[in-house]
Amino acid sequence: MFDRLRHMLIKEFIQTLKDPRMRSVIIVVPIVQMIIFGYAVTTDVRNIQLGVQDLDNSVQSRTLLHDFTSSGYFHIVKRISSAGEVRGLMDSGKVQALIRIDHGFADKVLGGKTATVQMLLDGTDSNTISIAMSYASRILARYNGRIIFQDLSRDGPAPDRRSAVDLDSRAWFNGNLESRDYYVPGVLALLLMVVVIMLSSMAIVREREIGTMEQLMVTPIRRWEFILGKTIPFGLIGLLDVLLISAVALFWFKVPLRGSVFLLLAGTVVYLMSMLGVGLLISTVSRTQQQAMMTAFFFNLPAVLLSGFFYPIHNMPGIVQVLTYADPLRYFIVVVRGIFLKGVGIGILWPQFLALAALGTLLLFTATKRFHKTMS
Repeated sequence: MFDRLRHMLIKEFIQTLKDPRMRSVIIVVPIVQMIIFGYAVTTDVRNIQLGVQDLDNSVQSRTLLHDFTSSGYFHIVKRISSAGEVRGLMDSGKVQALIRIDHGFADKVLGGKTATVQMLLDGTDSNTISIAMSYASRILARYNGRIIFQDLSRDGPAPDRRSAVDLDSRAWFNGNLESRDYYVPGVLALLLMVVVIMLSSMAIVREREIGTMEQLMVTPIRRWEFILGKTIPFGLIGLLDVLLISAVALFWFKVPLRGSVFLLLAGTVVYLMSMLGVGLLISTVSRTQQQAMMTAFFFNLPAVLLSGFFYPIHNMPGIVQVLTYADPLRYFIVVVRGIFLKGVGIGILWPQFLALAALGTLLLFTATKRFHKTMS
C-alpha cells in the first residue's frame, strides 16, 4: 500500500516540477503577485490634490495650510485668486479638495472668536473624500489644540476657549491604521487559494490529456491512494508558498506577526484540505486543462467577493451572508489576520479551524467519490 503511494507521489512531483514554467508558477509568481497586491490593495489615501484660496494671507492662515501639507495627506497643486476658478478646477478633476480662508481669519483666531474655514470636496469618489474629511478634521483638531496651548502659556488673561469633551482614541492591533497591515494577510490567503486550485484542478485532467490515465487503469492502485497521490504534493507546495509569501509580508512590507507560526501552518493545512477538494472536484468534471482553468476562475471570483476580503460580510444581504458560510476563504482570512495582527491562539480561532476541517473533509470525500478510474 505505502509502496504504491510512494511511487505515486514521486511521479506527481516529477511531473509537476520537471517543467521550468511550472516551477516559476509555484515559486516566483506568488512572490511577485504578493508584492504587486501588497502595493495595489490599499485604502490609504496620500497626496490629495488640494486647491487653496487664502484671502487672509496671514501667519495664522499660512500655519494652518502648512499643517495640511506637512501631514503627507494633502498636496497643494493650485493657489486660487478668484472664486470663478473653483468650478473649473473641480469639473476638470485637477483638484480633489479646496480650502477657502476668508478675510479676518487671523483676527478671529487671536481674538478668541470662532473662525470658519470652508472645505469643498469632489464627492464623485466617495471613499477617498470621506477619508480626506477625516484627515482634515484631525489636522484642524491639532491646530485648535495648539492655539489653546499658546493662549494658556501667554501672560495675561487668555481668551475663553473651552472644550466640553476631549476624545482620546486608541486603535488596538493596528495602531497606525495602516490598511496594508490589514490587507496583506488576506492577500496571502487569496494567493494560496488561486495557486493550489489552479494546480490541483488540472491534476486528473492532465492524466487524460497526456495519456497516462490508461496506464493507471491497469495498475492495482486504489481510488483513495490516487487521490492522496494527487493532493499531498500540492499540499506541500501550498505550505512552501505560505512560508515564501509570509516572508515577503514580514520582511518587505513589515507586517507584524504577533501569533504562532506553527498555528499559522496548522491553519494552512486545514485550509488546504478545502482548496485541494475544490481543485479535485473541478478536475473530475473537466475534460481539458482549459476547461479546468476556466472553471477554477469562475469559482475564485465569487469566493473572493463572499470572503469579506474587500467588503464586510455584515453589510451584505441576508441570503448572501448565508452563502458565505460555504466559502473556505472566509474562515482562513479570519485565521491569518488574527494570527498576524492580534496574536490570538486556538482558543479564539477554533470555530474557524472547525469549519475549515468540516468543509475540507466534505470536499475531499466528494472528490474521492466522484473519481472513477475510467476514461469516461
